[in-house]
Amino acid sequence: MKISTKGRYGLTIMIELAKRTGEGPVSLKTIAQENDLSEHYLEQLVPPLRNAGLVKSVRGAYGGYMLAKDAKEITAGDIIRVLEGPITPVEGIEDEEPAKQALWIQIRDAVKNVLDTTTLDDLSTYDHDDDNNEPYMFYI
Repeated sequence: MKISTKGRYGLTIMIELAKRTGEGPVSLKTIAQENDLSEHYLEQLVPPLRNAGLVKSVRGAYGGYMLAKDAKEITAGDIIRVLEGPITPVEGIEDEEPAKQALWIQIRDAVKNVLDTTTLDDLSTYDHDDDNNEPYMFYI
């Protein structure tokens, strides 16, 4: 499974909205400029997110978009499924021989697990300086 720009940019929109929770509506122009993305393309991604109940729009001169739910209630999987469709590494898993079918199912389930346990709050507050994945230090 390959995540397209729809999924990647949709995730970017949602992370930016989560970072700005409590600041009022955020315009797509602001998100586009800060992330060097096409505003026109972002405009195409918002309707499915709004229809899924993940974002809400505010009209007017100071309008824009806001999260429709708390960032802790929205997972990366929610966003990716709305914009990319079902999460599956290959089509026609049911037609595969049992060994290959088991492999594809394990891969699918592992990807789903990561996406469904990673919240928008996790992504918006991630600080790579806080990462515990420091390189190993060997002393000889």
